[in-house]
Amino acid sequence: MTLAYTAWGDAPPSVLLLHGMLGSSDSWWRVAPVLADRGHGVIALDLPGHGRSAPDRAATVARVVDAVVTTWRSLSDAAPRLAIGHSYGGTVLAAALPSLTPERAVFVDSPFIKQGAHDADEARAYYSESVAARTAEGLRARRPFYSERDIEVEALAASRFDVETAVALSASPGDDWTPDGSTPALMVRPAPSPYITDEVAEALRARGMAVTDVPGAEHSLWYSHFDEFLAAIDDWY
Repeated sequence: MTLAYTAWGDAPPSVLLLHGMLGSSDSWWRVAPVLADRGHGVIALDLPGHGRSAPDRAATVARVVDAVVTTWRSLSDAAPRLAIGHSYGGTVLAAALPSLTPERAVFVDSPFIKQGAHDADEARAYYSESVAARTAEGLRARRPFYSERDIEVEALAASRFDVETAVALSASPGDDWTPDGSTPALMVRPAPSPYITDEVAEALRARGMAVTDVPGAEHSLWYSHFDEFLAAIDDWY
């Protein structure tokens, strides 16, 4: 599977961005131009069942990784200089590290352990409710830190989201994709974070991963704390 993508910058592709669940490549609309203005060719993918990419009703993390790696290699003969993954996109990035081999990786509030074999009907109900809540009106009420442009791109992403792809992922086997330390990596997390708790953060540091906290930030850090997010990743590209 080859994925849809959005590109910024005139330089050859060197930065890969992977959005979170229910997002899209447009989720990076504010971050990607900054990286491109600093001389990087930036590629943001639409993961399967998201944005303009086709659904995958047999999706597993391994299948998504294959799609990510295949798409990147269709665009560049070199490994990414930097890969950034948010939440679910970070889980995919962690699983892709051995084959994608980026020089550096940044994970944004990304869990590395997936509990598999979730009930399909429960997953379907959960994602259907999530989509229904992500209208412009719903996002404006629930996420006051979003700009109007943020609301626009995230509501559009929700309208394009394929629930059955997410159901297949939820029902697929789980695993632990915690990076082994061979790729220099940074975890940026809001503090507090329900995904990367203090205990998890300390375990990641023990494995050699850098962990940067952004106090008071939301799960999508660059939406709520844009400058702090950029400052956190400044040393990683």
